[in-house]
Amino acid sequence: MESPPSLGRGTLIAACLAICVAQIGIPLASPIIGEIQRDLGASAAALAWIPAAFILPTAILELNFGVLGDLFGRKRLLVLGGLLITAGASVVASSDTLTQLIVGQVVAGLGAAAIFPSSLAVIAAGTPDSAARARALSYWAVSLAFGAMAAPLISGFTTEHADWHWAYLPLAVLGVVTAAVSARWITDSRRPAGRGLDRPGQITIAVSLLALLYAVIQGANDGYTAPHIVLAFAAALVAFVGFLVAERRSRAPMLRLDLFRIPSFAAAAAIGLLAMFGFIGTAYALSIKLGLIYHLSPLKAALPFALIQAIPLLLTPVLPKLLQRVRPRTLLVGGLLSLAAGEIWMALLPGDATDLAPMAGPILLLGTGFITMFSALTAVAIGAVDIRHAGMASAVASLVRETGQALGPAIVSAVALGTASSALGAKLDAAGLPAAALHAADAVNAQGGAIAVANADLGELSHTLVPLARQALEVSLDRSLFLCAGASLVAALVAALALRRSTAADAPGGLDSEEAADTSVVHAHEAEALPGH
Repeated sequence: MESPPSLGRGTLIAACLAICVAQIGIPLASPIIGEIQRDLGASAAALAWIPAAFILPTAILELNFGVLGDLFGRKRLLVLGGLLITAGASVVASSDTLTQLIVGQVVAGLGAAAIFPSSLAVIAAGTPDSAARARALSYWAVSLAFGAMAAPLISGFTTEHADWHWAYLPLAVLGVVTAAVSARWITDSRRPAGRGLDRPGQITIAVSLLALLYAVIQGANDGYTAPHIVLAFAAALVAFVGFLVAERRSRAPMLRLDLFRIPSFAAAAAIGLLAMFGFIGTAYALSIKLGLIYHLSPLKAALPFALIQAIPLLLTPVLPKLLQRVRPRTLLVGGLLSLAAGEIWMALLPGDATDLAPMAGPILLLGTGFITMFSALTAVAIGAVDIRHAGMASAVASLVRETGQALGPAIVSAVALGTASSALGAKLDAAGLPAAALHAADAVNAQGGAIAVANADLGELSHTLVPLARQALEVSLDRSLFLCAGASLVAALVAALALRRSTAADAPGGLDSEEAADTSVVHAHEAEALPGH
């Protein structure tokens, strides 16, 4: 077998820059969601598509880009990803309709889809030594966190002083920069043996995720018992089963199902899905509260998001040592419990608590929990498999993470905005409004939901309706936060139980399976889970 290249400083810097820029695109719209809604008149359901349009391509195409990177080299994909981000951000910056904005988000999301697995795989391929890999992965994770911290500051500061469209121009410039840096400094790597494009698998996973997201988002408006919503859920399930069948029969699958016979890898996939759903769902609920309910200025709305991601930067000196000295299981459970505590605390805050002081505690817990969980999770997912399968493992880890991120806004929107409209309807009936006023309020609620009522200009009637709409929205958002906390707690339980036994991923620093096979801690069925051992 060809020996993997050593990870040079230029490659590490370029990979970290790429993941930082790709991550900026995900939360960039969060602090300015209110400005976008007011400018383009987006409905409650349409708002959920704004972040989903960026994340969904990454979820759908992660596995394909993992294959392409193995076949043609990860360097090419990192360059392509930067250029696509520039193209997509430019489309959003010039958009005057919601459709154009979503198209731009999709194009930029394609760029992120190329970058996420490729940047992770190029690091994993160049670090066969477990200690070096743990150190490099911690820098990768911190770079991702830096991008998540910078994004709300970029959009908040820009929109505070100019139109919200200008917030996407820095992302367009950064896309070109990361493409140039990757072209100049990345040491290419690839693992083409046994890899090939898998069209049946790609089509079925795309149909499954698209149908699922459509059903979750649109069901909040049309009702989950509506025939077309039930059909969409059924199509998602059938397509997913078809994907599993296609991967089992394919000679060159995007996803080797044998990977999931490794307990630590299977657990990491489940944890990534649940944890990222909870974390991104919480961020989306907070963006609705600050931007659409209480109309904070873009910069003030951006600060909580930036501070949540500033915490990981403070932990930068500690992360490499933690990953080498503390078992990933311990870090995972601790990080997930911290996330759950932050989400519960955020839900228990008074509805009008929009200043930084009352949110400081939840912000600290969320930021600490995220980076601890994320760093340990990445080490588990990549360290559980042979380095020959680093590209595939990277793509799978990114797939479940991005699917969780896509479902976060979708499910929070369905739970919070859907139930808020019903709750507001009951409040309106009990408010003793004149018949004409009640009819007008019911019409606005039926058409745009509680968000529309909270933001509609109905003259003197708004003085009565806005507090009612805010109350309904606050209660519903709190429910969605408790749901996010529940997902984090379930993920913590999975980590505590599934990673209980000592495996390759449990070893400090995350041994790859070839190293672990020489020790007594790996059971035979785990060592044989991937053919070729």
